[in-house]
Amino acid sequence: MSREQQQKLGLQAAAEVFKQMPVLPDSSPVTQYVQQLGSKLVKVIPQQYTWPYQFHVVQQKEINAFALPGGPIFINVGTITAADNESELAGVLAHEMSHVYMQHSAKQMHKNSLPSILSGLGQIVGSMGGVGGALAGVGMQMAGGLWSMKYSRQDEAQADAVGAIIMYKAGYPPKAMADFFHKLELQGGAGPQLLSDHPNPGNRVEAVQNQIKDWPPKNYQVNDANFMQAKQQATHVRAYTAQEIANGAKDGTWARQNAQSGAHISGAPAAVVPASLANVSFPQVQPSGNFRQFQQNGLSISYPDNWVAGAGENGVTIAPAAGASEGAIAYGAVIASATGQNAGNLDQATHDLVRNLEQSNQVQPVGSVSSISVNGMDGRSVELKGESPVRRNGQPVPERDWLVTLPDPQGGILYLIFVAPESDFNRLRPTFEKMLNSLRLG
Repeated sequence: MSREQQQKLGLQAAAEVFKQMPVLPDSSPVTQYVQQLGSKLVKVIPQQYTWPYQFHVVQQKEINAFALPGGPIFINVGTITAADNESELAGVLAHEMSHVYMQHSAKQMHKNSLPSILSGLGQIVGSMGGVGGALAGVGMQMAGGLWSMKYSRQDEAQADAVGAIIMYKAGYPPKAMADFFHKLELQGGAGPQLLSDHPNPGNRVEAVQNQIKDWPPKNYQVNDANFMQAKQQATHVRAYTAQEIANGAKDGTWARQNAQSGAHISGAPAAVVPASLANVSFPQVQPSGNFRQFQQNGLSISYPDNWVAGAGENGVTIAPAAGASEGAIAYGAVIASATGQNAGNLDQATHDLVRNLEQSNQVQPVGSVSSISVNGMDGRSVELKGESPVRRNGQPVPERDWLVTLPDPQGGILYLIFVAPESDFNRLRPTFEKMLNSLRLG
């Protein structure tokens, strides 16, 4: 992934965080302190190698922190209150910054193609409500989500090594980073989520000590009065458990709360409805009775000859010229294959997709998932409702989406999503069914 792609993906994921989690606004004294500390660490990275880091505080009790591709970093209130001094907190931030610096999230996305395919699918379909906007979010949430990325021990060792350099250059004792992780490990029990997402690479403290033993001595800054003040302020912040946050995400509580408080991600792409889609009508997209065939990589499907089929890196889009524009689709179909977590289990993969679509607060399932046979292949089918990019009197019209999942002979799962405004969906259903029944995989 290029730097530009990583930054775009990170901003999209961060925008989802602000929908799914309670985040303190930048005006919060606690956030301002964390941003000042983060800025101090960023300054020691050579400009030609740095990233556009952002620092935000999640109102969560549990100890955790996570970094997104391209620079957004989130740290829980519980992590701030768990740190004994500023150098420990600086260690957590430096460690997360190192994951961005080493592009670990991008590498994980490459390894696990399920979230990356769905993220790309969301970009193909669009980002303004309906299944398109929801899938853009699902790309960030599937397989545990980018903000609960499980790093490898090798990634952790690299983040410790780079984090130690950042801390040393910023004037903090590098060992404080390893000491904080070690202190959490000594707590016993299941341990905080931070340790689950950031597994011990082995002899963490010893490894850091060996790394820095020959470095020139420094008068390190261990603590600061501003840290003690921020930690005290953090104890008075309303913080929620992980379960409370999950429950609030389902009904849009955090999206509303963050909007009211002014908490948002800087630089997130705004959803823009192409004017051509806002005003599109059925006569402009009506399919002909003549079909042509699309073939690629063992996939074959027929579609109306007055529609257009386009293959991209992340999937296939089939739509009338007037029904798709600038990465959005109001009428048509999207096809993508995916491998990764739960991809070998059709029921579970379909369930996860529908659940995350629902949690995105942009679409809702209509009825339950049912079995479907497509040319002898056992599949799953469910309809969804949301908002279409088509506008009437300036307001989005209801959208109906038909999701079909099938086992992919190449391994993994094949997803088909048929999209249309609800008022036109039944008129297009025979065309969608004919397309689906023509599908061949081999």
